[in-house]
Amino acid sequence: MARRSPTSYEEITRRSVANPDLSFRPSLEEEHWARHRFGQPTEHRPHPLTPRERVLRDRVCYALDSDPSLDLSDVTVDVDGREVVLVGSVPGPATAIRIEEIAGAVPGAEHVDNQLVVRRRRA
Repeated sequence: MARRSPTSYEEITRRSVANPDLSFRPSLEEEHWARHRFGQPTEHRPHPLTPRERVLRDRVCYALDSDPSLDLSDVTVDVDGREVVLVGSVPGPATAIRIEEIAGAVPGAEHVDNQLVVRRRRA
């Protein structure tokens, strides 16, 4: 009897994983750490902001406040040099992407470290 190719992701999973646990859900901390991008380590230590960093942070905050559709209730903007650091939680992935795009478009921001996580919906 010839073996046929799998036609769905579920078939591939069932063949390659003996007893897949589809109920697994990562913790909030695991989700937070998963948001870090690959590449150089991103460790931002708290420090007093220089005048240039304060100006950049104020520009980013002003740009984000200009979009009334964004839920910024749990978003913190910090600046490390010319890098904008976004920390907190947002209602959905589209919001996180939009916030990152707005912050990256601000003059003076060379890089955006998006550490935003998507809030879980309460059942």
